[in-house]
Amino acid sequence: MADKLKRIAMGMGPWLHKKIVDPLVLILRRGAEPKQLAFSAALGITLGIFPICGVTVFLCGLAIAVLGSLCHAPTVMLANFVATPIELSLVIPFLRFGEVISGGSHFSLTSDAFKKVLTGQASREVIQSVFHALLGWLVAAPFILATLYILSLPCFKILVSKFSPVPSSPKKPLQPHTEVRLKVRDA
Repeated sequence: MADKLKRIAMGMGPWLHKKIVDPLVLILRRGAEPKQLAFSAALGITLGIFPICGVTVFLCGLAIAVLGSLCHAPTVMLANFVATPIELSLVIPFLRFGEVISGGSHFSLTSDAFKKVLTGQASREVIQSVFHALLGWLVAAPFILATLYILSLPCFKILVSKFSPVPSSPKKPLQPHTEVRLKVRDA
């Protein structure tokens, strides 16, 4: 069993590098601003933990379309990808938080309820629990976004200064201004 886990862990290294590290380094080398990257990563993770599976990519796309140049699209999508495993682990906490906020009844998570969802016989309680999970996420999302932004901003400042070949401020010229002369040929 230990050998099998070791082989799985060793196999994860190249996958993580290809799917997460390489895209992040590419993003950093393109010279985006640390504030924009921190906001985009926080936004991607916050939307990535939305408690309805399969919807997060569309939410991120909508956010990118609405926010335009305020966010960095590749960073939002990469952060959404990174948040995918976390999404499932937070569905129940969001559900319980939504129940507390609304004062709703405690929904028992049983195999019977799961069967009803899969067979399309969702009862009122199941639909209500989905709304509770959405409410829990909706109330928590601004706090999650702000916390992730505050925590990731110093990290992105360091990473951008380390990996970016260009200055992080658009006010600094990439090269000193030089005179350009055009050569005109007589016909």
